Amino acid sequence: MKRLVAGAVAFAFISGCTTDPYTGEQKISNTAGGAALGALAGAGIGLLAGGNDRRNALIGAGIGTLAGGAIGGYMDKQEAELRGYLRGTGVSVTRNGDQIILNMPSNITFATDQDQVIPAFYETLNAVALVINKYNRTFVDINGHTDSTGSASYNQALSQRRASSVASYLTSRNVDGRRLAINGFGDTRPIASNATPEGRAENRRVEIYLSPLT
Repeated sequence: MKRLVAGAVAFAFISGCTTDPYTGEQKISNTAGGAALGALAGAGIGLLAGGNDRRNALIGAGIGTLAGGAIGGYMDKQEAELRGYLRGTGVSVTRNGDQIILNMPSNITFATDQDQVIPAFYETLNAVALVINKYNRTFVDINGHTDSTGSASYNQALSQRRASSVASYLTSRNVDGRRLAINGFGDTRPIASNATPEGRAENRRVEIYLSPLT
């Protein structure tokens, strides 16, 4: 799949989206349980292709790596805070070893057949950005997926644009673009059957994979 390698993101905000309810005096939860996309060009945010490229860029910027038992504890804390903030938002948090996966269904992120994040989802993305900014020793892979309706080329392009839209918003909330990789997988990685409306709805999603910098 095509990956955006370099360039940058400009995001045009819809009026009213600048208020961040997660800054100021509010503290991060300790709960352990549970506007349009602008042109991608020349704003100085690097979206690097390879894990080694990103690793080298982050280490060069003075961000330390994780090793040994520190990895699990670091990801545990990040997972707990994400679960606390995202409970009730419709975004699921899954742990797979030392990796955290956020599944963002399209029905809460995008209007039908559109690639612009809906304003109602800004608050949720604000919370995601807050946590991943705090835990900056992680890579952030943003993957777009569609159902099988339509042509493969159209689905791949739509999934790429949606992943890019989420990345644009996160960078606008000060997430370091050097941590990011953006992928559009179209309909090639279903998690449910495309034979039913319910299955197709599950397959339309953007996933964020958070992996430790080691």
